[in-house]
Amino acid sequence: MNGFRRGIFATIVAIAFPLSQAGAAASTFDGAWNVRIASSSEACGNGATVSIGISNGQIASGSVAVTASGRVADAGSINVTLSTGIKRAVGFGRLSGTSGSGTWRGALCTGTWTAERM
Repeated sequence: MNGFRRGIFATIVAIAFPLSQAGAAASTFDGAWNVRIASSSEACGNGATVSIGISNGQIASGSVAVTASGRVADAGSINVTLSTGIKRAVGFGRLSGTSGSGTWRGALCTGTWTAERM
C-alpha cells in the first residue's frame, strides 16, 4: 500500500507542476478579449459575441449574463467554459498574439469561435 500512495503522490505532483508553471507564464495573454461564437446549426443560434478577461492565465467573464472560467497555458492553448442559466459550453483552442480560434461543444450544439484582443 505504501508504494501505491507514493505512486498517487508522484502522479499528483506530475500533473500539478506543469499547471502551476502555465499560470505564471500565461501573462502575455492577459487583458480583455472579444470572442465571436458561431454554431454549426442554425437551430442553435449564431453570431453571439462574449467579452472575457484573462488575468495571470485565468479566464473570467466580462459580462454579467455569461459566466466564463478556464485557463490559458504559456504556449497559448486555452480551455474555457461558458455558462448562462442552465446552458453550458466548453471550448478549446489557441491564442496567439492578438487573436485566437478554436472549437466548442455544448449539450446539443457544436461550433467554432474566434477571439480578438481588445
